[in-house]
Amino acid sequence: MKTRHSILIFILMISTTFNSSAQNNDSKILVAYYSYSGNTKAVAEQIQKGTNGDLFEIQPIKPYPKNYQEVVDQAKKEINDNYKPALKTKVKDIDKYDVIFVGSPCWWATIAPPVATFLSSYNLSGKTVIPFMTHEGSRMGHSENDIKALCPKSNVLKGLPIRGSQVKQAEEDVMKWLEKIEMLKK
Repeated sequence: MKTRHSILIFILMISTTFNSSAQNNDSKILVAYYSYSGNTKAVAEQIQKGTNGDLFEIQPIKPYPKNYQEVVDQAKKEINDNYKPALKTKVKDIDKYDVIFVGSPCWWATIAPPVATFLSSYNLSGKTVIPFMTHEGSRMGHSENDIKALCPKSNVLKGLPIRGSQVKQAEEDVMKWLEKIEMLKK
């Protein structure tokens, strides 16, 4: 009787482990990003390559000016006013994703306003949200806390900052980060 009980426990343990692994392999990953200069897009593509997730570009209906100083000034005003610009497209079925990587340039130590719109547009409760930022010295700023405020019922993981001037050489760092957070496709 004791042997039968031990075998039953062993079978249940294997079954639970197998089901957990199957769920991890079946999880759908979305890599959503806003990119002003192309740097964040480059990192998003590296993450997509490493995870085999779906790629989604966050695009405001009204593009930002091409002049850098005008963008800086506009972004500062939008962030200070908590302005969330309208977006061109939406993710068709956000519910099918378990993990959402969210990429943005670091503007005034936080996410760009289109990314705030994106995060505010969906119920991401129970989902894992993983930020990544391109920057020229500010790293993640306070973007992780800002994302947590926009996604209070999500599991927001520690993000990855990549210096904009280093994105082309960042793939190895991106893959190490994905491996560390167990998101690298096997």
